[in-house]
Amino acid sequence: MSHEEDAIQIISRFGLEMGVGEQTIAQVCEAHGVHTPTFLAVVNYKVFKQRALPADIDIPTLQRYLLNAHTYFLDFRLPRLRRSLIEAIIPADPTTRIPGLILRCYDEFVEEIRTHIEHENQGRYDEHEHNDQRITDKLTEIKNLIIKYYPTDPTACGSNVTYTLISVMSELWHTEHDFADHCAIEDDILRPALTNHRYPNSKQKNTPETEELSERERDVLIQIVKGLSNKEIADVLHISMHTVISHRKHITHKLNIHSSAGLTIYAIVNKLVDLNALE
Repeated sequence: MSHEEDAIQIISRFGLEMGVGEQTIAQVCEAHGVHTPTFLAVVNYKVFKQRALPADIDIPTLQRYLLNAHTYFLDFRLPRLRRSLIEAIIPADPTTRIPGLILRCYDEFVEEIRTHIEHENQGRYDEHEHNDQRITDKLTEIKNLIIKYYPTDPTACGSNVTYTLISVMSELWHTEHDFADHCAIEDDILRPALTNHRYPNSKQKNTPETEELSERERDVLIQIVKGLSNKEIADVLHISMHTVISHRKHITHKLNIHSSAGLTIYAIVNKLVDLNALE
C-alpha cells in the first residue's frame, strides 16, 4: 500500500475531510475535534514507520480512530472481499468442493476478526493480546491454499477469471497488511498510552516449511476430514486419544494449516480422500 493510500485511510478513520484547501494540519484537526499530536503519531507510525512516539497521546481520539477502522473492516472491506473471492474462485473451479472450502476458511477468518473487534469495542484489549498473529496467519493460510492447491484450467477459465483471481490475491495482501498495521497501532500506541509503559513490538512467527506426513498421520488426517471426533478416530485406528491429539498437532505443524476446511482441501488435492466419502 502506498503512502498516499495510507494517508487517505488515516484521514477518513479520524473523521477528517478532504478538500481542506490551504489549512494546516493543526487547523483541520482542531476544526474536527481531533487531537493533533495523536493524529501525527498515527501518520508517522503507519506511513513513515517512525517508532518514536510522543508522550502526549489522547486516548479518546485514538479510540475513535480504531472504532472507525473497525466499522470499515466489518461493514465494507471484509464483505466486499468475500464477494470478490466468490467472483474469482467459483468460475475458476466450478466442479469441485474447493471453492466452498476456501470460503469457509475465509468466514472463519472474519469471525476471528469480529471477536477481536468486539473485545476492543468493550475496552477488553488484553484478552486478545496473543491472537493478532493468529488472525493474520489465517489470512496467510487462505492465500497459500489458493496458490498451492487451487486447480485452474486457463483454457476453460479465460483471462477475465485469471485477472479477477490475481486482483483478489492483491486485495487479500492489502487486507493482511492493513489489519497488521491496525493491530500494531493498538499494541504500540494505545497500550502504552493506557498502561504508561511500552510493550515490545509483536514478532512475526517464522512459517515452518511443509514436511511430509507419516503414514499414521495421513490415516489420522483422513479421519479428521471425514468429521470424526478424537475418540472416534482412536476407536477406528485402534490407538489412544492421547496419540490422536499428538498426531493432530504434528499434522498442523507440518502442513501449517490450522482449519478443518484447509485440511480438507489438502486431503482432496493430494488424493487422500474420495470426494464421495465426504458427502
